[in-house]
Amino acid sequence: MFRIWGKIWKDNHLLQDITICDAATDKNRTRKVFDAIEEMCYTFDLSKPIWLESNIQDFQRRDKTRFTKDSFIDEIDFDYLEIQMLEED
Repeated sequence: MFRIWGKIWKDNHLLQDITICDAATDKNRTRKVFDAIEEMCYTFDLSKPIWLESNIQDFQRRDKTRFTKDSFIDEIDFDYLEIQMLEED
């Protein structure tokens, strides 16, 4: 089972969170992560964030990254969207 946790933070308070599960065996890890972020953004009514080099490095090293206002084209009313890998196949 593949599970990823998405959290929206503002002023060190958790505003919203969601856990996305994906049991598909025909997708690779990258596709599952992108699909999960797409589902999170749809649920939170956000535009999809842009992966900056720092996001890629953080996620590869720690299975966790934060998307700040620099990662979004639209204005956001929170500090950051954090994604964290909970479980991988």
